Amino acid sequence: MTPAAKLGIYGLVLAVALGGGAVVGDAVGPIDTGGEADHVEHDPGRASAAPQPQLGTEEGVTPVGLTRSEVGYSFEPERTDLDPRSGGPFRFRITGPDGEAVRAYEESHERDLHFIVVDRGLATFSHLHPTRAPDGTWSVELGELEPGVYRAYADFVPADGPDLTLGVDLTVAGDFRPAPLPPVAAIDTVDGYEVTLAGAPAAGSDSEVTLTLSRDGRPVTDLDPYLGAFGHLVAIRAGDLAYLHVHPIQEPDENGGPDVRFAVAVPASGDYRLFFDFAHAGAVHTASFTVDVADGGSTAGPSTPSNPDDADAGHGVGHEED
Repeated sequence: MTPAAKLGIYGLVLAVALGGGAVVGDAVGPIDTGGEADHVEHDPGRASAAPQPQLGTEEGVTPVGLTRSEVGYSFEPERTDLDPRSGGPFRFRITGPDGEAVRAYEESHERDLHFIVVDRGLATFSHLHPTRAPDGTWSVELGELEPGVYRAYADFVPADGPDLTLGVDLTVAGDFRPAPLPPVAAIDTVDGYEVTLAGAPAAGSDSEVTLTLSRDGRPVTDLDPYLGAFGHLVAIRAGDLAYLHVHPIQEPDENGGPDVRFAVAVPASGDYRLFFDFAHAGAVHTASFTVDVADGGSTAGPSTPSNPDDADAGHGVGHEED
């Protein structure tokens, strides 16, 4: 597999959450929360999991992360109700067709497993790296979480197995106040960086999008490699929280910025959230965007955030530093 393909499949997690309903069950997707595992890449050359019923799926664009079990593999959390004060530690196992915990994985994007967590309103996003014990149990600290319902995704490739993304719902008890999906916008400001989204995802086909970075009015041209790439993009669909794939176009030895390009594939029109991880000056940051994908294209939104003073507010974005 080429470096581009290897890096590219890391996954557009389209954490999509329409409506603030708190539906806990096997049909929702997991949230990424670091540890020994990072974003799992999806190799188009590998065996793919059997298709499953999904909203608005068109041939050639198949969202994942909608179920906790596929082709004999299951995402088995120790518990799904979390402590509102800390949220962790969160422990889980990936079991195989034999019912035993999987202990051998194929490394993807420099990790054996990638763990992602989002809230159902898609305002918060965490990409963490769990650690694995000898018995196959993964554990990760989630940190403090607001009351509500979250989706957790485990993205991995078992040794000699298919490329999988499985998801489960997690709940945090308390006074839950649903919030609307963040507004559509083409610019996000995070940690002093201005990130501009250009390009229009189109339903049912690959479309190129470009993320351009600047800081203090100057282009950022020295991005650090992060998990084998200069950036990772996750797309999540509002409503069913389908996790979709995004493929980096650049080879990892190309210039690290200011532009980072991706091929994005979404199955149908609707609202999506894009989460863009990038590393610079030794730290990982995440910019997020809401896009309204129409038939044949998308609306990227205004050229500036609807409320510049709140550009950094509500991100709830978390990383585990590498």
